[in-house]
Amino acid sequence: MFCIPITEHSQVAAARRAAIHLARQAGLNDTDTGRAALVATEAATNLVKHASSGQLLMRSLDGAGIELLALDRGPGMRFIGECLRDGYSTTGSLGIGLGAITRLAAMWDIYSVPGKGTALLAWVREGQRSGALPAPESGRVPTLEIGAICWPMPGEDVSGDAWACELRPGRGLLVVADGLGHGPGAAEAAQLAVQVVRAHPTGEPTALLGLMHGALRHTRGAAVAVVEVDLGRQQVTFAGVGNIAGTLITAAKPHPFISQNGIVGHHVRKIQAVNAPWTAEAILILHSDGLAGRWNLGAYPGLNTRHASLIAGVLYRDFTRGRDDVTVLVVKQQSGSR
Repeated sequence: MFCIPITEHSQVAAARRAAIHLARQAGLNDTDTGRAALVATEAATNLVKHASSGQLLMRSLDGAGIELLALDRGPGMRFIGECLRDGYSTTGSLGIGLGAITRLAAMWDIYSVPGKGTALLAWVREGQRSGALPAPESGRVPTLEIGAICWPMPGEDVSGDAWACELRPGRGLLVVADGLGHGPGAAEAAQLAVQVVRAHPTGEPTALLGLMHGALRHTRGAAVAVVEVDLGRQQVTFAGVGNIAGTLITAAKPHPFISQNGIVGHHVRKIQAVNAPWTAEAILILHSDGLAGRWNLGAYPGLNTRHASLIAGVLYRDFTRGRDDVTVLVVKQQSGSR
């Protein structure tokens, strides 16, 4: 993942170069790499023009493609539809930046609140363009939508956090791990926990935590949460050790999950799973302690209807502590399959 701070025009070029590098790593051809570069350029330019400062986050998607997420705390947009129209500008420019992004992207979504800022999401995928977030369709097999941000603490080159998801028809298996401390040693422990899930994609959360406890014995250990979302049974199963926070948000109220005390790889008294009902409108949020726990999704009207990546981005923007590795993982039922 790249996280490019955008505070002035010279950093737009850095964002463009990072997008090109990531697109080539993701296997995109020259045409699609060019689209990625243009999307990054327009998004970064908008941050400078309209928000004065912000961040552009980029990561590879499974398969050929990259995700770009532009975050700011600027003035926001009162009329998003107008802002998408070519020729509309509040700064005297040509007013084609946001419209160009929506035409170039395979999928895009946006969340903006006047006075609080904007989050813009765009995917660039091989051979795909001009695709807004799909409208709900009836009769589709339910699938899960994933949004994630994982970034090291300031001054570190690698994050001591890690996350992964294994998606199968009707089921999702998710893990967030926070290695003890920071730097390469923490990253080793967190990555080993993730590798256990990768190696056992059909495993159950408690069994997987047991396997991790053995695999991490020679490391400094980690806090880990493993979650299974079973769409067929409409059930969430959570098992955690340490300080990974998990919250299931439904129409009724937020339901926090409780992890057991301990450090995976060193001392774990017991591993216990907790079940909760899953609904089509539910949102699952997992995060490490690099994110402050005082967030309230209800304070962001309409955000629960947006893409999972936008939810993760807004929480990261507004609640990252800035002195620790941070991971935010958001899971919801895909917009087109509710």
